[in-house]
Amino acid sequence: MSKPKTYPRQPVELPLMTEPEPQPVPGCAGCTELANVRDRARAGGDMTTVTDANVLMARHPEGH
Repeated sequence: MSKPKTYPRQPVELPLMTEPEPQPVPGCAGCTELANVRDRARAGGDMTTVTDANVLMARHPEGH
């Protein structure tokens, strides 16, 4: 059996850098739909779709 590896110190834990989620602009149907998609995806545990909806909302074509 081989000798287990040892390390001189504990690994460094980096903080999770997250920005606040974009919020839908009142009265914008596109933003409202993306927020609904995001909410349904989060409820179903689909964090990839949550992230996609956030990116699309932040880069909304109407330039909010």
